[in-house]
Amino acid sequence: MEPLDLGSTWTWRDARARGATRRQIAAGGEELTRGLYLSHADAASFRARCAAWTRLLPADAAFGLQSAAVLLGAHPDPPAEVQVVLHPRPVLPQRRGLSVAVRQLRSEDVVVSGGLRVTSGAQTLLDLAAVLPPAELVAVGDALLRTGVLKPEALEARLHRACRVRGVVRARECAALLDGRAMSRPESLLRYWLAASDLPLPEPQVPVCDRRGRVVAHADLGWHRYRVAVEYEGRQHADAGQFGRDVDRYSLMAADGWLVLRFAARHLSGPAVVVERSRGALVSRGWRPGTLSC
Repeated sequence: MEPLDLGSTWTWRDARARGATRRQIAAGGEELTRGLYLSHADAASFRARCAAWTRLLPADAAFGLQSAAVLLGAHPDPPAEVQVVLHPRPVLPQRRGLSVAVRQLRSEDVVVSGGLRVTSGAQTLLDLAAVLPPAELVAVGDALLRTGVLKPEALEARLHRACRVRGVVRARECAALLDGRAMSRPESLLRYWLAASDLPLPEPQVPVCDRRGRVVAHADLGWHRYRVAVEYEGRQHADAGQFGRDVDRYSLMAADGWLVLRFAARHLSGPAVVVERSRGALVSRGWRPGTLSC
């Protein structure tokens, strides 16, 4: 029997109405939940997976929490279950592969991203504050700011009207630490750990100038007063071209008197190494506890 093109997504009922056999329906894609399928070609796309779910969800549903963070470009790892937010109702959808949260959302708490209803950047951050540790929450918030889907004034307004909402205390504490200049999740984690310590608050994307005052490099994090920089070395730094540019950059920073601390993925399991090495570098440059200025 010739294969039947069912498109990117289909339901069992629709496919049968189009003349598809049981074997064609099952073989054509991945079953997301009972009666809902996504083609094998799109199975790796989380956005396509969410789009498929809209066939079964109520019209007021919005993708939320970690699902929203992924769709808004602020989180690299999709959740095991698609997460949606619904207004209160007597009966909530209960399906395999779907997680449902109830929220009293206003119109400004929902945006459209790539044709999908998604909780806004501010609402997403508030919801995640109840389930993420502070360092990860700051990383998501930084990414939301960096991508432009979160505005500081919108976050302030949402947190202002969040009365007795679970996670709001953590959200308010972390909101003061957000900075869209952070270029990656690891940079955000390092900055949070340093900010949560007794060390001076580091500045993201610190400009490094040559003796003529020209900006020749930017450090991921640093303390300009003490000429101490913190760099995260991701996988991209293993590229031959990037490695050469890094050598030039570190040489220029050293020539201007900067002490560069370099960290990698192995250091992301906790703050101890990052904080203590940074402390040692700052002390070697004249910082003493109680001196908070950068």
